[in-house]
This record gives sequence, C-alpha cells and structure tokens, in this order.
Amino acid sequence: MADTHRIRFEPVDIEMEVTEDDKILDAAFRQGIHLMHGCKEGQCSACKSYILEGELQMERYSTFACNDAEVAEGYVLLCRAHAYSDCTIELLNFDPDELLGGIPIQTVDARIEAIEPVTRDIVSLRLKTGAAFEFKPGQYVDIAIPGTDDHRSFSMATTQTTPDELEFLIKKYPGGRFSALLDGELAVGDELSLTGPYGSSTLKDGHVLPVVCVAGGAGMAPILSILRHLRETGSTRPVRFYYGARTAADLFYLEAIKELGADLTGFEFIACLSESMDGADSSAEQGNVTEVVERREAELHRSEVYLCGPPPMVDAALALLEASNVPNDQVFYDKFTSPATE
Repeated sequence: MADTHRIRFEPVDIEMEVTEDDKILDAAFRQGIHLMHGCKEGQCSACKSYILEGELQMERYSTFACNDAEVAEGYVLLCRAHAYSDCTIELLNFDPDELLGGIPIQTVDARIEAIEPVTRDIVSLRLKTGAAFEFKPGQYVDIAIPGTDDHRSFSMATTQTTPDELEFLIKKYPGGRFSALLDGELAVGDELSLTGPYGSSTLKDGHVLPVVCVAGGAGMAPILSILRHLRETGSTRPVRFYYGARTAADLFYLEAIKELGADLTGFEFIACLSESMDGADSSAEQGNVTEVVERREAELHRSEVYLCGPPPMVDAALALLEASNVPNDQVFYDKFTSPATE
C-alpha cells in the first residue's frame, strides 16, 4: 500500500492528505479542494505552483508548460506531481471563492440522445444523464472513450435549467480517438461515462463589468452556456461575442445566438472570418478573431473577457489582453490541447 503524506498549501492555509500513487491535483479534487487547472495533462501550466518544502516528482509533462530552469528552481505542475514526503506548496494562482466552494466532482452515466453535424467538422452531441449533473456555466467534463482507459475533455453548451440534458460541440479530427467515433461507431442510445465538472473559466455571479467573449471552433460551447446563463438570470451586463471562423460556411447556431442576444443588454455578435467573406452578412468582419477584437475594443481593460478555442487562438488573445493592460483577474479561460487524437 502506498505511503500517505500531508500537503499544505500556502498562502491559503489548506491541508490535505495524498498517497504516493495520487497526482496532487486529482487528490485535491476528491477532497473538495478546487485548485486552478486547465488541461490536467501537463500541457498548459494553469496548475503551476512552487515547492516550498518537500519531495515531489512529476510524470511526463510539456517543457512549454514548465521548462527545465523552472523545475530546477522548484516549480511544479500539480496535475503531474506525486508527493514522496510531507510538502508545503505555494499556489501561484487560485480563486478564493472556488477553493473550498466548488462543485464536487461527479461521475455519471449518460445516454446519447442525438449526434448531429452543425458544420463540416463540428458535431453536436446531446446526452441525457441518469441524474442531475451539477456544473457552472463555462465548465467542462471528461468523457471516457469506450473500451479504453482514456478520455477527452469537452465543455457544456447547456446550463442548469436542464441539469440532466447536456450538449457538447465537438470538433472532428482525422483519426481522432473520440471524435472519429461520431462517424457511426457511436449511436443514439449508447452509454457514455462523464466525470466533472472541471474548469475555472466560469461566469462570476455578482460581477458588473461588461462581458467580452472570444471563441473559435468548438469553443462556441462554453460561451453559449455563459450567454444562456446571463439571459436566464436576467443579467444587465453588456455583452459582446466575437467568434472566429475561416468562412461563412463554418458559422453555426446563428439563429440561436440572435435569439439569446435579443434578451441581453447591448448584445453584439461579430463573426470574424479569416479566409473568405463570401456568403457572409454585413455584421461579419474580415480577419482573425483577435485582429477584429483589437480593432473594435479600445477599452478591453474595462471588461471581463472569456476565451475558448484552439490553443493558437487563446495564445494570441492572451497576448492581446496583456498588451491592452487587462488585469489577470478579469480574464477567464481553460486552455485545451487539440492534437489529432481528439
């Protein structure tokens, strides 16, 4: 049986126990401690922390997320780290409201209700769970790949008004481990297992700043969840939604977005087309989504910004937000990897 050690997190003065077999992030989730995280696979650095005391070792991780010099200095990715002694760890990023007040991680079974293409490479997957599944707008779950020990992460497009009905928007990749199953191997009535919710890119109730949403591809899903929640709660915060695509043929759910916007304060939807404007209406603009945001948003620092999309889009948006002096506590995103193994 693996030895158990005590982990103390600073500066929040929280302690927990972890076995040597556990990754620290996973052990924290099980004990109701919601640490900052993103990909949970050592790729994004959202859970990067600093070892003040103790012995930790990491499983395989990306040096882009934590380079050799940082590791030598004492930085660690909690999603990859195992403790081999009692440890004191300094959290570099944390949300005090979420730390002990997040939604408990659940594992539920769900039945496929529909699989419908919405563009040439994005599919709507609708599931019905056997029990209500609690989550916050903007969060995601891990869906187990049938017949394997692996999983893929997808954001909910729905809200708690339908807690047993979930929709996911999934981009199809050639040879994708999960997305390829949507071409006929999975069918209506099949069962899937979900674990979550995860993610810190959640809508913060009680905040009053205008909301700027920036998305691309299947990143539409968590933004739809956020917009639906804003409407359902009668929010009066001004909202602008920038969506990046290559062509007009890659746009979808335009009527649903228009209907949502009719009930939101000062709502604008701007389709940003990087390759061709053919077939686009007058509200669309030419350029990458971050270029359009930069042209139109002179006061980004006076907004809360929610991002979701391919990693290059998120990276470009984060660079723009930094150059625009947007405070870090006004920026919310979960950075996903998008290899051909989706």
